[in-house]
Amino acid sequence: MIRLDADRPATFCDGLSRRDFLHAGAIAPLGLTLSELQRAKAANGKDTDVNCIMLFLVGGPSQLDTWDMKPNAPAEVRGPFKPIQTNAVGVQISEIFPKMAKHADKFSLIRSVYHTATAVHDTGHQMMQTGRLFTGGVEHPHIGCALGYLKGGRGELPAHVLLPKPIGRTGGNLPHGHTAGYLGKPHDPFILNADPNAPGFKVPDLLPPEYVSAIRAERRQKLRDAVDGATDVFEKNAQSKQLDDNFKLAYKLMSSEKARNAFALEKEPEKTKDRYGRTRFGQSCLMARRLIEAGVRFVTVNMFETVFDEVTWDIHGSKPFTDIVQMSKEVAPNFDAAYTALIEDLSERGLLSNTMVVALGEFGRTPKVNPAGGRDHHPGAWSVVIGGGPLKSGVVVGETDELGYAPKSRPVTPGEVAATLYKGLGLDPHKELPGPQNRPMPMVDYGLKPINELF
Repeated sequence: MIRLDADRPATFCDGLSRRDFLHAGAIAPLGLTLSELQRAKAANGKDTDVNCIMLFLVGGPSQLDTWDMKPNAPAEVRGPFKPIQTNAVGVQISEIFPKMAKHADKFSLIRSVYHTATAVHDTGHQMMQTGRLFTGGVEHPHIGCALGYLKGGRGELPAHVLLPKPIGRTGGNLPHGHTAGYLGKPHDPFILNADPNAPGFKVPDLLPPEYVSAIRAERRQKLRDAVDGATDVFEKNAQSKQLDDNFKLAYKLMSSEKARNAFALEKEPEKTKDRYGRTRFGQSCLMARRLIEAGVRFVTVNMFETVFDEVTWDIHGSKPFTDIVQMSKEVAPNFDAAYTALIEDLSERGLLSNTMVVALGEFGRTPKVNPAGGRDHHPGAWSVVIGGGPLKSGVVVGETDELGYAPKSRPVTPGEVAATLYKGLGLDPHKELPGPQNRPMPMVDYGLKPINELF
């Protein structure tokens, strides 16, 4: 954590010395990068804008074992699980999601998502969070970052928060798609960088240490009045001004009771925590609900940080990965509990009508079970769970072939999923953003349209 009461001054490469207040300003590069918070003001009356929670199912869930089962396929394709009827007419999902099956009237399924790029995790992470592939050194903005750039935050809260940590090592060295890309670091999400299920959980880089009183924290802010005469020269530098602006935003957020309360999971009843599941993902979903309720526009929840040496959706079958049975016993119940608690909670609190919830992974899995008892990467077809806000519920979009290998009808690209989320958020998917060298860049490629069956 960056100390607000550090004894030593901060020295920069240009030789200019800044006092302690810049220790707090340095919070921004460590995760506290806010999306034009200074421009955001609370709307007059009730803000009716649509929000979004993106649950990123790192590893890539198998379509055949989750939401697109093929009970009539050969045994090596259909896998070990049976389909069960949901409370949505004609919609079946896997028996590993018994709670989810009771709430299919609150979400829809897109069963025909695909892409033709390389079958690696990084590629899917980028495409599903930005709508585009990282090419030519151009990193496109996460949907939540573009939303924050266009609409800013509400009051003292960041527009986009990422929980609990960014996606880490997944076997490649490409960007994962969770930043603001060419929009610049000021529009990156606020990253929690902590496990909300850990004992004694606190938010790093947000709240000042307990031993710093409000009076002392305020005194640190005012130290800028005591810096030497080189300050004027220092502040004429654009990067220095950004650092100073970010300090002001960081201080504003740290001193905001509303922001502190939004992250205060200790205020939730124990019964509610149990309902979401006492896991990192479960408690992150609970925090996502609190953040949306407090006024954050977009929350991204990464279910896992890596696919190695952890039981995840990446079911290759042999270590350091997961097999199908392990997934069904650990990963599926974790998701089933957290997802259903989230949509129930949002619905009961009147928030689901203006909050989209989308659960997606980076690709699907190969139809044939491999000799290790798993399935390998397959971007040819997979499913996305989506609902809330202006979206229809109980709808199934698209169909795959009898093996779940490729779309049979209504193929959907990652860009079309992004366009659908933009439309749901009240944004024109083809609105142009200032791209590299300020070249106009549409949020999704021209010609791509939202999935209108969902509206």
